[in-house]
Amino acid sequence: MRLSLRFVLPLFLALGAFAYAAVPLVDRLTLQWFVRDLDIRASLIASTVQEPLQDLIQTGKRTRMLAFFDRITTDERLFAMGYCPSTAGQPVITSTLPSQIRCSDLERFSGFSGHLLESATGPLLVSVRPLEAAGVPVGNLVVVHDMSFIARRSAETRKYLYLFFVGLGATVALITVVIAQLSWRGWVQGLRALLRGEGLLRPSDGRSVGDLPELRPIASDLRSLIRDLEADHRSRDEDQLAWTPDTLRAILRTDLPGHDVMVVSNREPYIHVRRGDIIALWQPASGLVTAMEPIMRACSGTWIAHGGGSADREVVDEHDHVPVPPEQPAYQLRRVWLTPEQEAGYYYGFANEGLWPLCHNAHVRPIFRTSDWEQYATVNRAFAQAVVEEASSPDPIVLVQDYHFALLPRMIQEQLPDATIVSFWHIPWPNPEAFAICPWREELLDGLLGSSILGFHTQFHCNNFVDTVDRLLEARVDREMFTVSYRSKLTAVKRYPISIEWPPSPALLGKPVEPCRLAVRQRHGLPAEQALGVGVDRLDYTKGIEERLRAVERLLEMEPQWVGRFTFIQIAAPTRNRIEQYQEYETRVRAMATRINERFAGAPYPPIVLLVEHHQPQDIYEYYRAADVCMVTSLHDGMNLVAKEFVSARDDERGVLILSQFTGAARELPEAIIVNPYDTDQCAAALHIALAMPAAEQRARIRLMRGLIQEFNVYRWAGRMLIDAAGMRRRVRLLDRAATPERLSRRAAGREASRTK
Repeated sequence: MRLSLRFVLPLFLALGAFAYAAVPLVDRLTLQWFVRDLDIRASLIASTVQEPLQDLIQTGKRTRMLAFFDRITTDERLFAMGYCPSTAGQPVITSTLPSQIRCSDLERFSGFSGHLLESATGPLLVSVRPLEAAGVPVGNLVVVHDMSFIARRSAETRKYLYLFFVGLGATVALITVVIAQLSWRGWVQGLRALLRGEGLLRPSDGRSVGDLPELRPIASDLRSLIRDLEADHRSRDEDQLAWTPDTLRAILRTDLPGHDVMVVSNREPYIHVRRGDIIALWQPASGLVTAMEPIMRACSGTWIAHGGGSADREVVDEHDHVPVPPEQPAYQLRRVWLTPEQEAGYYYGFANEGLWPLCHNAHVRPIFRTSDWEQYATVNRAFAQAVVEEASSPDPIVLVQDYHFALLPRMIQEQLPDATIVSFWHIPWPNPEAFAICPWREELLDGLLGSSILGFHTQFHCNNFVDTVDRLLEARVDREMFTVSYRSKLTAVKRYPISIEWPPSPALLGKPVEPCRLAVRQRHGLPAEQALGVGVDRLDYTKGIEERLRAVERLLEMEPQWVGRFTFIQIAAPTRNRIEQYQEYETRVRAMATRINERFAGAPYPPIVLLVEHHQPQDIYEYYRAADVCMVTSLHDGMNLVAKEFVSARDDERGVLILSQFTGAARELPEAIIVNPYDTDQCAAALHIALAMPAAEQRARIRLMRGLIQEFNVYRWAGRMLIDAAGMRRRVRLLDRAATPERLSRRAAGREASRTK
């Protein structure tokens, strides 16, 4: 009611003031109109009576002239008439002619426009018109009109005018109040929607309120405020001088107190393998494990992974848990068991014959089978159930790792709506045209968009993902905030370049550099002064091992002084050997290494040493510290942590890194020698430059790269994700204050599922 009065009272006051000013103006205008009309009427009367009046004037019959005037003045508007001769004759006037009008004083009434004269009966209009006979003036005709009817009509006009303004005011007030109420209600609803985050923090059910013209400035200001708050909160990232395990614990303690942290990956961080009567423990060759294992040691929590070791079942408890690391347990490893059919379809089939070649520009054709897809979906559901079982609260933080679990985020979100799901895609994301060949492209995108945050190594891969969603789904893409709204859920797409632990574990750097150099060379029968290169990879066609060996061969062709003086050791961990492409690739690599060694068989030492076997991290670091050159020639890679591991291993500030331009690491380590692995001559020239590089230049390059890895280590990578996850949870709490019944019911169902699991 008060809001209506705010509109109505000013409106009535304005209309009243307007009416008060308009009525006198209308009276004046009405009077002017009538005066003009009566003047014209007086002229018509003069023209009409002139001829008969001339006859009466000539005959001099004053009585008949007076009767003529009396007959004319019977008109209700004609008050009086008179004739004033131009000579000294007697005037003829009706009895009603006002005494103020005298023939001797007609000059003040002369002119075409009449003159008003006040009388007891009301205003009179006096009009004087000349009369002529044969072109000679004979006198003046005086016509007096009664204008009292104008006053009566003015009174009626004022009454109707006042009634009109009252009606107009009431109508306009009613329309104004209705429109104001509707507009205010819509504006308030839009503002409430903005405060709930619709169009800002999460998608709206229909058209985004931020698109409404009247709310667009507010939406823009709120987005700016959100960015400022996030930047302020993120300032800890920039201001933090050293990111350590203690930093992660502090984030969990201050921003995420009491919340579960779970990691989900296909590859487990520790594998138990039976060797006779002994159960051996080893860590797989995996960049994912290299990055995530230090984080879990710092954060505790649960790591859910596929238990694929031959002795994995023998060491778990009744809940399929095993505490790790064994020497100092810091977190729980929950193993999920797969049947041979599931592993073949989900892992070897859809994930590594389909998605892996699809996402890597390595010119291997992806293979998609319906049976593999069905197993992929089944395994993702099994891992989703494991997450629900491990969650001790309805709102855990779940870190989903890599392309094996594209469907998992949506499955978790449907069962645990309050969970904060941070998915990280460790491999490249292709462009929309390449990804579109996957028969289940929409299902994969839908699954990933169940994440709260979706991370990639580089902005280029973020751009590719957003372009793919924009091309293939009916989703709302905000390229300013880099978010995707799909199925009433907002997903932030962010760049998180992964890194490694800093400082490296003392166990990895325990042996000094010189003993490492001697031990590696003695192990392979090489002299102490032998120049040594190293490559460390899984035996995968995306790693560019063939291209690397060709570069070594080309170096010896172009620079024969290195024949017998340079040996390249390639560590190639066997992987996915059930897949035909990998079997063929291993055969080609072995054949190439043999051919090159046979070609230079006359040299005292072989140019290639190929080690197709698994190595423990401390053994790999020994090779890093022994080498003069580390060569990374991936044909396409998300990041490639081998480059960063080599740099971190060189605390002596020696050694040269040759790095493929097609790795994410090339964007962070420009001090390396960047090469195109497809250009064999360029790679060979890079090897020669690296082997001949002065110690001072080596030191300058490696020092800069070590500084970057120290600043942007794996704890910072994880810390940024946890800080963003904490920010997302604060947003969710804000949205809960104005959540819809449907949203609340879904969350209640998720909490109930968590309690009754």
